[in-house]
Amino acid sequence: MKAPLGLAAAVVAAAALPLLGSDYAVGIGLSLAMWVALTQSWVLISGMAGYVSLGHVVFYGTGAYVMVLAWQQYPPWLAVLAGGIAAGVLALAIGWPVLRVRGPSFVILTFGVAELVKYVVVNVEGALGRFGRVLFGGPDLQTLYWAMLGLAVAASVLTYVVRRSRFGGGLIAIREDEDAAEAVGIPAAKLKLAAFALSAVIPGMVGAIMVMRSTYFEPLQVFSPVVSFTIVTMAVIGGSDDAPGPLFGAAFLVVLAETLWSTLPEAYMIAQGALLIAFVLFAPDGIHGRLTARRARSG
Repeated sequence: MKAPLGLAAAVVAAAALPLLGSDYAVGIGLSLAMWVALTQSWVLISGMAGYVSLGHVVFYGTGAYVMVLAWQQYPPWLAVLAGGIAAGVLALAIGWPVLRVRGPSFVILTFGVAELVKYVVVNVEGALGRFGRVLFGGPDLQTLYWAMLGLAVAASVLTYVVRRSRFGGGLIAIREDEDAAEAVGIPAAKLKLAAFALSAVIPGMVGAIMVMRSTYFEPLQVFSPVVSFTIVTMAVIGGSDDAPGPLFGAAFLVVLAETLWSTLPEAYMIAQGALLIAFVLFAPDGIHGRLTARRARSG
């Protein structure tokens, strides 16, 4: 009972941030909520099913591009929903062939698909004579923060619920031994495709919101693989198969980023890579896994 009450209090406190904090604090909160939403979504297909994606940025970028195309033609929040739907449809379209491969081949293929879509958008924008688009008259920072916080909460609840459902149990069985799961009647192909599509919707909406925050769209930046690498790093550091893990991982790296960007900005990517290696080698269950094991030993 204490944990749900504590989480509810944390959400209320986070929602009050724009009323009490500075624009700088709200900006950090927006960044944290963004990474929580993205990492929770990644966990659905990669943490639970074991299909590690290095191309999740493709859904983020798709949502951002939908927002840009719809800008000043449709209400922003309708465009946000459209961005999520477009990302989900894209996941369904590419998921059926992509999810037929496993292991390193899947990792490489997702990265390649994201790069392919990025350069398709680059060429489309070039054919249209567009080399970057500016968005004027977007919502204020506080409104964007509340919208992103809502997505972070929704993604966290979704991960928590799926992890404890029959759907989540099927995904975990696929992760442990896909052939054995299919042998006992688990529809692996359908579950993987559903998880892949579900994991794409919230990143699409996140991308649509964040392009309003930046007020500028440039494909090479929006579809940058650094976004995917950062999601993976946060998931690994926090623990990648349940809702608390991405919360720990995102909070840890956002605090690290703010600390290093203000003092040693060139050291941030080095620190991020070193942390990823350290956690993979010495703490593969992440911060959440270590805390859970410690509580179990002390209890």
